[in-house]
Amino acid sequence: MSRFSSALVACAAALALTAPTAPAAPTEVTQQGTLSWRLVRAQNPTADQQRAYDLITRAMNAAVARYNNLSGLTKSITAHYEPSVPTADGNINGTIRFGSTASMNERTALHEISHTIGVGTSGKWGSLGCGGTFKGAATTALVRQYDGASAKITCDSQHFWPYGLNFDSEFSQTNADRHVKIVEAMVRDGL
Repeated sequence: MSRFSSALVACAAALALTAPTAPAAPTEVTQQGTLSWRLVRAQNPTADQQRAYDLITRAMNAAVARYNNLSGLTKSITAHYEPSVPTADGNINGTIRFGSTASMNERTALHEISHTIGVGTSGKWGSLGCGGTFKGAATTALVRQYDGASAKITCDSQHFWPYGLNFDSEFSQTNADRHVKIVEAMVRDGL
């Protein structure tokens, strides 16, 4: 190779190093939530209590994992087994009480977690339109993406539908995922 050829190769290499590159394709950022939970247990549980603790643990682990995988929501939750509670209830203070073992499932845990986040328990719930139609723009846009241009979230003093997971018959993997996304949108709307 001649000195001239060597100089051309070196010049081409230098140009290649300084040539502009195509911009990198944007990457989708998935923000994962940081919901956490703990179970208050009796020191020496009875067989009934231990069965309830096992069911609650399974339900809460599944529900918290779904919320953390699909949302950026944050909450610290304390679960209790309270046999006097007919089904289950959730409070904005982060407490969930499970009563009936028939209600100790992922659907119930997802639903009650939404109450700890503010669904039906936040002072802003009524101002966002419940009893009636939820007025938040992000929530409305999302339900319309799922169900068409005229879709809306209907709500009362404590619950919403569709995707509120108010009854076991409403549960499916798709509805559970959409429930989490709707609750997150409600929070973005000011819940």
